[in-house]
Amino acid sequence: MSTAMNFSAKSFKPRPPDKGAFPLDHFEPDWASHSLGIFICLNCSGIHRNIPQVSKVKSVRLDDWDDAQVEFMASNGNNVAKAKYESKLPPFYYKPTFLDCQLLREQWIRAKYERKEFIHSEKQEPYSAGYREGFLWKRGRDNGQFLSRKFVLSEREGALKYFNKNDVSTWGRCVQVGDLSCESIFEQAKEPKAIMKIEHLNATFQPAKIGNPHGLQITYLKDNSTRNIFVYHEDGKLLCDLSLVASSAPQCVLTTNERLKPAPAPCSKWEALGAFVLGVSNDCGHLEGQGKACVGLRPFQRMFLWSVADMYPPPAGVKEIVDWFNAIRAARFHYLQVAFPGASDVDLVPKLSRNYLKEGYMEKTGPKQTEGFKKRWFTMDDRRLMYFKDPLDAFARGEVFIGSKENSYKVLEGLPPSTQGNHWQHGITIVTPDRKFLFACETKDDQLEWITTFQKVISRPMLPQEYAVEAHFKHKP
Repeated sequence: MSTAMNFSAKSFKPRPPDKGAFPLDHFEPDWASHSLGIFICLNCSGIHRNIPQVSKVKSVRLDDWDDAQVEFMASNGNNVAKAKYESKLPPFYYKPTFLDCQLLREQWIRAKYERKEFIHSEKQEPYSAGYREGFLWKRGRDNGQFLSRKFVLSEREGALKYFNKNDVSTWGRCVQVGDLSCESIFEQAKEPKAIMKIEHLNATFQPAKIGNPHGLQITYLKDNSTRNIFVYHEDGKLLCDLSLVASSAPQCVLTTNERLKPAPAPCSKWEALGAFVLGVSNDCGHLEGQGKACVGLRPFQRMFLWSVADMYPPPAGVKEIVDWFNAIRAARFHYLQVAFPGASDVDLVPKLSRNYLKEGYMEKTGPKQTEGFKKRWFTMDDRRLMYFKDPLDAFARGEVFIGSKENSYKVLEGLPPSTQGNHWQHGITIVTPDRKFLFACETKDDQLEWITTFQKVISRPMLPQEYAVEAHFKHKP
């Protein structure tokens, strides 16, 4: 038996390797998966512990190691594992860092080691086929209510579309539940509510902002202004609207998205759009509390079929929103390959999706700088500084283009001496060729963070296509 101290003495104590050798580019690998032969950080170790059938975790410094485990680590390592488990990694697939949200980090680890998606290309179809459709919960623009909407992503059409439920059209397939014949009916609009061109599409995970661990913010340009859409995918929501007939007695139906192993007899053959029936009973009380809803069915009565995510949390639901994210990145990648035929993958990958440089509250005043300061939510998206009354607003109240220092843009700490009306005392002045923009932050730390963000943008030379964007802002009514 080799102790942790002996393990370190054998030169297996982790040291910062070449960038990219560790799964999430985190250089504090005090833990190891002795079944995979890799070193991992503390945060990743928690995820690895949740897949014990694949990854067995030990502390490098605290746990005992037997000779076979030490030998296995010596003959493998992170670079060997990367060559094996990322051998067919698509260039568009997002590789998270330790700064990314838990969902992205967990699904990266599961995709890589548990599902082996980057060894077997056929497992990549959900996000690489060039077409994807399904239901996501979308926040309403006006009422803030999340409703199920059908989304369709098509590389051939070069767009992501979503549909409201207005006109009835049949979508799905019929199933049999005992003596009941079930037909799934979705009320889906014939025309899309919105068409988002892949050219201008961006997606970024915003779990804290949306208030859901699966929350995804999708943005696109509409009339050259930014439009936000907030969505999530979560099981335990409405699966399908069923119209049931030919039943002489009330029935209760309970389903889940996960195929249970073993499936509860005699329900294993009953299936509705991927929803597997867990139970059918004449006594609704028997199933009460096990699902999101328990509904008695009578002849010709329409009911809603719900999943039981609380009892049987389906792992596929977590994967679903990440597949949507990577499908959008794949569509963007293939679009850019055509738009820029001479560009390398290294050049294109950073353009597939982007996280916001900074978000948060500041106060602002109007163009005359005599109006009172108002608290607004600000988002720095590349060179667009947008402000909203609420963080989840669909449209910005206004946008400011931030150019480069070569084009006479600069950021100053503080406000002009004559400024009045600001409640927060830590001011910022952005100077553009046409005017000054005045902002105020609540704390000194907020001020310094915003100034640092603005300086990074201003110090970056403008690209040719950004001059066209700047020109639009100058002529914007």
